[in-house]
Amino acid sequence: MDLSAVKMVVTDMDGTLLNSKHEVSKRFFELFRKLQERDILFVAASGRQYHSIVEKLESIKNEIIVIAENGGFAMQNGTELISTPLENGAKNSVLDLLAPIKNIHPVLCGKHSAYIKKDSSGFEEKLKEYYTTYEVLDDLEGFSGEILKIAIYHFESSEKYIFPEVKHLEGDLKVKISGENWVDISSPNANKGFALNLIQKKYGVTPSETLVFGDYNNDLEMLALADFSFAMENAHSNVKKAANYATSNNDDFGVERILEKLLST
Repeated sequence: MDLSAVKMVVTDMDGTLLNSKHEVSKRFFELFRKLQERDILFVAASGRQYHSIVEKLESIKNEIIVIAENGGFAMQNGTELISTPLENGAKNSVLDLLAPIKNIHPVLCGKHSAYIKKDSSGFEEKLKEYYTTYEVLDDLEGFSGEILKIAIYHFESSEKYIFPEVKHLEGDLKVKISGENWVDISSPNANKGFALNLIQKKYGVTPSETLVFGDYNNDLEMLALADFSFAMENAHSNVKKAANYATSNNDDFGVERILEKLLST
C-alpha cells in the first residue's frame, strides 16, 4: 500500500476518530500538524451538528474542512461550502410517519441549532453529546424554519426499531442508519459522498489521492470516492465489505496508525 500520493484525508467522527469516550487523542493533533506540513487537506465528516464537530476539534477548527449533518452542510474557516436542506413539506410528512413508533426521539437539525420536543427530557442528556446548540419546542410540526435533516434516536437499536418503518422513503429522500441508535432522513443529495465530491472537485483532488476512514452506513458514499478507503475494526459489516482496507478500532488508534504510515512515506 503506497500512500505517497495522498493529498486529502477524510474521517468520520463517532466510532472512527473519536474513541468510545467521544474524545480526540493528543496523538491525532500531533499528526495533524505534520499533515499540514505536507500540505495534505483534512476533512472531518460526521452526522453530528457543525458546532459539535468543531467543539471536538476546537484548536484546529479554522484549518480544516467540516462536513456536518451527514453532508447536508459543510464549512471551511467560517465560509459555507455546501447547504442541502430538506425539501419544504417533507418534514411534517416524515413526522406523521414517525408518530406511531414507540420510544423514539426525533431531532430537527438546522444549520445553527437543533430542535427537540418538550417531552424529550429523558433524551436531552444524550442529545447534548451530539448537539451542543439546541432548542426545546412545544411542537415540532409547527416549526417553519429551514432544516437539513431529521435525526431519529432509539435507545436500543435504530436498525431494528426505526429503519424498517422508514426505509420505503429511500429514493424520494436519503434514509441512513448513521449509528447504533440513529437513523437520519434528509434530501437525496445530503450525504457525505455528495459533499466530499464537491470538495474534491474544488481542490482538484482525485480518488487516487484521497484517504477516507469510516465505520457506519452513512460513510458508504464517501468511502466509494477514495482508493484508500479504510473500515474501522468496529465498523458495520456493510462498511467492511465496501472499504478497500481495514484498520484497528477507534479505541486502538485506528485512524492514527494509518496516518503514521502515510507520514512515513
